[in-house]
Amino acid sequence: MILAVLQFAAVAFIALFLGWCRLSAHRRNNRTWESLIARLRHDWNARELSDRFPWKEGLGASPDEIWTRIGGARGLRAMYENATVMLEMANFAARNGEVDAELLANLHADATAIRFSVMRLLAQYALNQASENVRVRTFQVASMYTGMTARMTQLLQDHASMALPQFVAAM
Repeated sequence: MILAVLQFAAVAFIALFLGWCRLSAHRRNNRTWESLIARLRHDWNARELSDRFPWKEGLGASPDEIWTRIGGARGLRAMYENATVMLEMANFAARNGEVDAELLANLHADATAIRFSVMRLLAQYALNQASENVRVRTFQVASMYTGMTARMTQLLQDHASMALPQFVAAM
């Protein structure tokens, strides 16, 4: 009797999980550029990273200035969330048109590196309260973020020019 209940529970769990996966895929496939861009966090000072942001890579400030400009941990969380959204935007572009495979691979690598680095930095920040090491690594993550944003701007120029003004305004 117990074995039958466990089997039923396992089958029900798997069915619910597969249903959730299908629903998630359906939602993801029905997103639009506008809905993706609306998910970008713009309540932090991303424009303060560089004078050329979001068009070109590179930072024009020291690690301490970058930490102050992004608002510390709040800016790190925003970079994490925006990297996730930009990854979804790259996947959307790949599903709906011809996208350069190298550009797509670079966007995937950037998003993964940014998300992993930010998680480590937030854990270090919680323990050390913005030590010099956290600030230097934040500078490196911000540099990766400006690179990813520049590549996303290039992708939008090439494949979704109607979404580019909204993207730039959201950044």
